[in-house]
Amino acid sequence: MVIGKPAPFVRAFVAAVDDAIREYHPSHTMSATQRAWLAFCVTAVLVTNSMCWARFERASLGTSSLAALSWMFRHSKMPWEQLLVASVRVILRHHGITSGNLVIDDTDNPRSKSAKALAYLYKLRDKESGGYLWGQSLVFLVLVTPKISIPVGVVFYQPAPEISAWYTDFSVSLSGVPSTQGNPYEDDESA
Repeated sequence: MVIGKPAPFVRAFVAAVDDAIREYHPSHTMSATQRAWLAFCVTAVLVTNSMCWARFERASLGTSSLAALSWMFRHSKMPWEQLLVASVRVILRHHGITSGNLVIDDTDNPRSKSAKALAYLYKLRDKESGGYLWGQSLVFLVLVTPKISIPVGVVFYQPAPEISAWYTDFSVSLSGVPSTQGNPYEDDESA
């Protein structure tokens, strides 16, 4: 599908989000260029079913370049923190939702064994092979209501260095125990 201009309902949503940002943070509003870029990106996500600048460029038939889309994402002073909060407020207001349950959901994103340069990498236990590999864990805070479920927060999880250091020290201290001493917590049935 080709994107000529953002969908009208997306433009209305982005305008409502900008109004919600202005209501709570008057100094963090979006410019007209930022609103147009965001409306195009939301429309492109809906059309291409992906989050890929190259696909967005192809869907726009070259009217929006990969470099320009990427530059706007990386360098514009977009109020990202307020954008998520305002988007959730607009959706809740639109559906008339006044209550719900907050649920924490996490997912592991395995990477290759040699990956070292990505942010928030740590050793994950691979359930299939029983070994370890490098990976990332995303933790979502999800609002669950009878009508809809929407994410209201997301962070990368990384184990605390103190706990990792304690676990390493504990396993090193156990490695010095001779196997002839056995496990003091096991019942000795041979005696």
